[in-house]
Amino acid sequence: MDNKRKNVNVIKEIQPGSIAEELEDLEIGDAIISINDTFIEDIFDYQFLIQDEYLEMVVQKKNGEEWVYEIEKDFDEDLGLVFEEPLMDQYRSCHNKCIFCFIDQMPEGMRDTLYFKDDDSRLSFLQGNYITLTNMKEKDLNRIIRYRLAPINISVHTTNPELRCKMLNNRFAGKILEQIKMLYDAEIPMNAQIVLCKGINDKEELERTIQDLSEFMPYMESLSVVPVGLTKHRKNLPELELFDEKSALETLDIIHKWQKKLLKEKGNRFVHASDEWFCLAGLPFPDEEYYDGYGQLENGVGMMRLFISEFEEALEKAEDSNKQIEVSVVTAKLAYPTILYFKERLEKKYKGVKLHVYCITNHYFGETITVTGLLTATDILEQLKEQPLGDKLLLPGNLLKADEDIFLDDVTLEEFQKTLQVPVDIVKSNGMDFFNAIMK
Repeated sequence: MDNKRKNVNVIKEIQPGSIAEELEDLEIGDAIISINDTFIEDIFDYQFLIQDEYLEMVVQKKNGEEWVYEIEKDFDEDLGLVFEEPLMDQYRSCHNKCIFCFIDQMPEGMRDTLYFKDDDSRLSFLQGNYITLTNMKEKDLNRIIRYRLAPINISVHTTNPELRCKMLNNRFAGKILEQIKMLYDAEIPMNAQIVLCKGINDKEELERTIQDLSEFMPYMESLSVVPVGLTKHRKNLPELELFDEKSALETLDIIHKWQKKLLKEKGNRFVHASDEWFCLAGLPFPDEEYYDGYGQLENGVGMMRLFISEFEEALEKAEDSNKQIEVSVVTAKLAYPTILYFKERLEKKYKGVKLHVYCITNHYFGETITVTGLLTATDILEQLKEQPLGDKLLLPGNLLKADEDIFLDDVTLEEFQKTLQVPVDIVKSNGMDFFNAIMK
């Protein structure tokens, strides 16, 4: 047997009351080898194969013995197993050298996992990650189609074959339209993303990409356009230029022209600008209907508008209060005007509430990085030094690692709180939680 296969199919947990718990001597630490004579390549093989009503499951015990379990179950009924590796396989890394890759722009000395470039199609379905499809062969696409895995989120950037090869530094990157066509013909739902680089894939190239991708509607469900993020750590990397107010307005004009055209022709705006474009252009965020149901929130499309709407709804429903409280909030440049607006609304309604809003400059990555999720504990602690913090400090949840209370620069939340000597509350990224965190 393949040792690698055994190692990644190891059972971590057997859920109480499950079919697996009823199987004689099936234990944590055992490994699933095959089901119905088909080897398990990864979690999608497993999930597809266990749908059958009759299973013959080969399990390797911890002592190396192989046992066969015969299982009769309802169609689609889960076995109740959790595996040590969520993918039941190793993560696939990205082999591109994209001219705009954020990981290549990170400083040295951060934890190793932050430097891992994933381009794994399976994470597109499990976690919503965007992938380039450059790691995928035709058999991989056929597997997606067979298993009806959807939606698949695709980092397109440009549909110009030569330009895409150049931007991704991968000679196989130019067949993106063929790959999308294959998924389209199979009616697999997709979303797409463009990281826009000034003077490279903007203007006419942006129009070309929007037009090409719109041909795959309705299965290509949405397209987001985000400006390239540039840190101060771009040694030996291609020269790229930041967008300014003029070029942001030009980009929005192109997006809005296509939105109008596609809304009229196909009933869907399809292409959306991320929130950064409106900040760069000095424009207010559009109303909720502009975002067609917030289909691209993970790319920062409509995040601020939704945040504002949730906060206003919470404020409107809240009862009057005589509570006396002084609270501090940490944010970055992108969200700063919005949080100041919240401060004004709160202090007007509740005379006993005082809100300090601190806009933290990102020295760690560079001042051009304006999103809250890339702030470090080092910058926050330095800039809050000797500032009045009141009864508690609110931190956005996206400052911390998803499964651990640790900042990007490896400072733990416990260390952070000990340094500041003030209670810290972690706030989820929605307006209602923000309101409740202040008022509780």
